[in-house]
Amino acid sequence: MAEAVRSLERAFDLLEHLADAGGEMALSELTEVSGLPMPTIYRLMRTLVNQGYVRQEPSKRYALGPRLIRLGEGASRLLGTWARPVLARLVDEIGETANMAVLEGDEAVYVAQVPSKHSMRMFTEVGRRVQPHCTGVGKALLSRLSDQRVREILARTNMDAHTPNTFTDPDKLVAELRRIREQGYALDDEEQEIGVRCVAVPLQGAPTLTAISVSGPSGRMTREAVQDVVPIMRDAAERFAKELGPTAP
Repeated sequence: MAEAVRSLERAFDLLEHLADAGGEMALSELTEVSGLPMPTIYRLMRTLVNQGYVRQEPSKRYALGPRLIRLGEGASRLLGTWARPVLARLVDEIGETANMAVLEGDEAVYVAQVPSKHSMRMFTEVGRRVQPHCTGVGKALLSRLSDQRVREILARTNMDAHTPNTFTDPDKLVAELRRIREQGYALDDEEQEIGVRCVAVPLQGAPTLTAISVSGPSGRMTREAVQDVVPIMRDAAERFAKELGPTAP
């Protein structure tokens, strides 16, 4: 029984290594990062391939498999359900619409929202997919990736200019993401829509790249208000990470 549990733990660790590397690795790379013997990794990876959780490319590299998609979609929906009380508290404390989004592929996907009680409020449909370079949650999500991964995503998605404030230069956005990492929050300063300002923070310790945000009219969500909003959001993110239990550090 102990050996079976140990094999299960190792298999999950290998999947995590694949995810951290962008979804694809060679057997030699898995050996290096995991510290496991190559025969052990080969045996575990063959089992995962047979179950559909991993696939082997023609190049012999291993990649995350299609069967994980169903699990990921279910987990994303549950994450959104668990987040609603956290978002509701943010709405009560800040007064603006609160959102949660995850990174799926090259896009930010909204998985939960609690609307503001103001008659003039922001509304984003749950399930909506947006380019990450022009949104608060998107930039918070990108800030959790390496510069190289960010540039790869930008090259595939392009950097459409939604407003005059939208970042359209990869170098400038990468520099902005470095500032976001240092300050701990991202700001959408009318970059997706004129008249709308959004503050977002990444959720540390979540099972997938996740961010929460609050957004509102720039007349209410002023630059001065942002400084008051950030500590509230950081506290909410920390509390939610703890509520997630063993997945949080």
